[in-house]
Amino acid sequence: MDLSYSEQDEEFRRELRSWLDANLPTEMRSTAFWADKSDDEQFAIRREWEASKATAGFAGISWPTEYGGRGGTPGMKAIYDQEMALANAPATVNPLGLAFLAPTVMHLGTEEQKKTIIPELLHNKTIWCQGFSEPGAGSDLAALQMKGEKQGEEYILNGQKIWTTNAMHGDKIFTMVRTGPSEGSRHAGISMLLVDMKQPGVEARPLKQMSGASEFGEVFFTDATCPVTEVLGGEGNGWQVAMLLLSFERGSSAMGQYTEFRKMWDEVARAAQSTDRDGVPAATDPVLRQKMAEQLVELECLKYHSWHILTQTSKGKDLGFEASMTKLQWSETFRNLSDVYSDVVGPAFQVAGRPGVSRGELTTMALWSRSCTIWGGSSQVQRTIVAERVLGLPR
Repeated sequence: MDLSYSEQDEEFRRELRSWLDANLPTEMRSTAFWADKSDDEQFAIRREWEASKATAGFAGISWPTEYGGRGGTPGMKAIYDQEMALANAPATVNPLGLAFLAPTVMHLGTEEQKKTIIPELLHNKTIWCQGFSEPGAGSDLAALQMKGEKQGEEYILNGQKIWTTNAMHGDKIFTMVRTGPSEGSRHAGISMLLVDMKQPGVEARPLKQMSGASEFGEVFFTDATCPVTEVLGGEGNGWQVAMLLLSFERGSSAMGQYTEFRKMWDEVARAAQSTDRDGVPAATDPVLRQKMAEQLVELECLKYHSWHILTQTSKGKDLGFEASMTKLQWSETFRNLSDVYSDVVGPAFQVAGRPGVSRGELTTMALWSRSCTIWGGSSQVQRTIVAERVLGLPR
């Protein structure tokens, strides 16, 4: 395992830091800046800032240059994730398009799809959503029921998707649809369609989370349409396309997550020192101190696991099912750290605070952590994959 970055990678770090110093205002790095702004206002600011970052060449770090990317190394991508977290830079407004759709289109999209989708996505001209989960099809994605009936040169779409990130701001959605018969397998007859969300027949409704945010939504399709040219990977190949797409999520280093969670650990430690318990700081509780120490150890394990992943990908290795270990480790570490925070503040943990006010940001992150062991493949699903596909254990 290589625990160092190349000089080329470190030069990229210096260049990125210099650009952030010059282009990310101090006030935007503070949660207080965002506290009095609506979701729509926050989204618009983030979208404009991120577009300027792409113009400066700090987007699509590991993408090939032919697609507008930087052609960077896995080390550069890890450094990018680190530095963005350290600078408290705004999170991307197009996470699903950048992480999932773009590399999938690069691999198997038509030339026209590559030409139209990737540049607009990179510069945030088009915001993409992912339409996988349905009310009756979550971890069991093959149970999806949304249908697409071909009529001439288009599909007529009817059905519902749920837990759709950016549903209220999305311009388009890449979604799994039943376009043909199952033919003996639930995975057959599914296609990946690229659908315009701004057309009649598509309705997005926000879902209020316990943190108070509405990042997710549900999307209803009633006789909506999708041209047959907007199939990704060929009709009936949706399951294979989805597996490729999801591999891009799980096949990367968790260095960015480690950096974010390590900052959170420091904040929890400060909260323990300032929280009064019977006249003494909560940090003096030996049980709590032990829990804090355990989470620090887990964080360091995540860091070294991330170095391992980075070393392997830098050598061109395809992680395959081993990638499930990364998702499992970072999501469980995040959840456990959040549990320690709840031990520090007690019942106040249940109340989502406003960002930038008191410990509102910590509380929001802790509440959000509850979802991270579910989406992208639940911890139970990830453990099954590791047991069967990595360790070779019997079913």
